[in-house]
Amino acid sequence: MAKRMLVRADDLGWTEAINYGIEKTVKEGIIGSVGLMPNMPAARHGMELLAGENVCVGQHTNICVGRPVTDPEKIPSLCQDNGLFKPSRAYRTAREDFVVLDEAVLEIEAQYQRFVELTGRQPGYFEGHAVASRNFFKGLEIVADRHGLLYLPMAMDGPVRFCSTWLYASMDSMKPDYDPEESLKTAALKDYGPDGCCMFVCHPGYLDDEILRESSLTVPRAREVAMAANPDVKRWLEENGVRLVTYDDL
Repeated sequence: MAKRMLVRADDLGWTEAINYGIEKTVKEGIIGSVGLMPNMPAARHGMELLAGENVCVGQHTNICVGRPVTDPEKIPSLCQDNGLFKPSRAYRTAREDFVVLDEAVLEIEAQYQRFVELTGRQPGYFEGHAVASRNFFKGLEIVADRHGLLYLPMAMDGPVRFCSTWLYASMDSMKPDYDPEESLKTAALKDYGPDGCCMFVCHPGYLDDEILRESSLTVPRAREVAMAANPDVKRWLEENGVRLVTYDDL
């Protein structure tokens, strides 16, 4: 039985530069699943670039970058005084979870409705961007249950169940001396068992001023574009019996 590997790109919609990088990896490479940030101004542009492509688009729910879909005054626990989301570093340095559950649900629901408006369909999977907050995760579960969505919990500490498959996450992009191709090949060759699948999470994209100012992940994004669009990488996966799948396949 061939090994299965799901290669996912997060952050579609953050900026147009990110969108162009993801577009290349979908059209020329191995990316089959893409997470859309519905609140971001470039979200529509990203979907336009992928129009007609055979790609599974999920909701990469975001509460730490840009402006919310909801009126900021209605979700003060999530926002700064200027109306923008509190940044990810606010969550990393907080001693306790400051997210108010009802406010999280309000924004998650609003992003879901924006996702449907942008794509014309439900997300192929439903998860969250960057923030480790118990109330954020609970809010995602509530909205997923409300609409019958396939919620994908954060999976960095062990496998998570998605439909009938155990997904084993691999994401090394924040590690020093990260080599995207080496990381992908190492992850692809592991034994995940007959009910398991490697979920390789990456963040391909080109860099612009906003990403350089706002994101802690910069150069690896461009390197992941090169890796994921490299025909030699796709050929290596085929030669080693690794079958690329998407969340839709699972």
